Amino acid sequence: MNHSRASVSRIPENQSADVTFILLGFSEYPDLQVPLFLVFLTIYTVTVLGNLGMIIIIRMNPKLHTPMYFFLSHLSFVDFCYSTAVTPKLLENLFVKDRTISFIGCIMQFSFACIFVETETFMLAVMAYDRFVAVCNPLLYTVVMSQRLSSLLVGASYSWSIVCSLTFTSFLLTSTFHGTNFINNFFCEYAAIVAISCSDTYISQEITLVFATFNEISTLVIILTSYVLIFITVMKMPSRGGRHKAFSTCASHLTSITIFHGTIIFLYCVPNSKSSQLVSKVASVFYTVVIPMLNPLIYSFRNKEVKETIRKLINTKLLSYK
Repeated sequence: MNHSRASVSRIPENQSADVTFILLGFSEYPDLQVPLFLVFLTIYTVTVLGNLGMIIIIRMNPKLHTPMYFFLSHLSFVDFCYSTAVTPKLLENLFVKDRTISFIGCIMQFSFACIFVETETFMLAVMAYDRFVAVCNPLLYTVVMSQRLSSLLVGASYSWSIVCSLTFTSFLLTSTFHGTNFINNFFCEYAAIVAISCSDTYISQEITLVFATFNEISTLVIILTSYVLIFITVMKMPSRGGRHKAFSTCASHLTSITIFHGTIIFLYCVPNSKSSQLVSKVASVFYTVVIPMLNPLIYSFRNKEVKETIRKLINTKLLSYK
């Protein structure tokens, strides 16, 4: 009883400006700070140009005003947002010696990154369902995937992600921290923040595990079910050309899913030991920094409509300069 009263009395200290965090990042490799800064700056530049460019291209071309590209534009927006929530601070910490971040700044970074990462998880599942309808029920595609349903699916993805983020953030806000705390990561990741808390985090960790497991399993079930049915439908097609066309419409999405979920599963299957900390950091870099850059490249290189729009834009600019 006395212990619980003491814990409650310490909760308000969290709101103090004296609580700060230091993001250790890759500080144990001083010789790599400049090369890493240049690499991450290049990646972030490509991420911003690629994702914003994809959104602009989809908006400009009337042929791309379909549910598939509507979801893709939101995927690009989400990629841009969660990369922007993480990468600028990563670049700053590689460039300056002072790697501190305020309590509120850390919580806000985690909250925004959580919203957009979770949204991407569900957006990829929504896109799998979209491909299922397109391949298995092509004649009913425009009826089933109406603008209303598409907007509802996207809205639900954002809404549930906000609920998850608020739940996790509320646990962090009610946890106790004292003075200066070292986070052995390059951004304010939930597990890293909880690890330095002075509070009993058992309940918060269990609830977080339930949310994370539900999100991952539910989306993977939707994705796997959709693609099993797609595979069965495609294999029943009489012509080889029809099968190739059906598979090609799913190839980009399958690539994105494999990279994203493969990295997430690998990251949380890595044992919690000192030898695995570098591996965890590299995996975290991959899904927070690299994947947002890869998605627009994957979809632009494998998509005829997107490539045609890019080619027309380039030709139009070249003609305007002549």
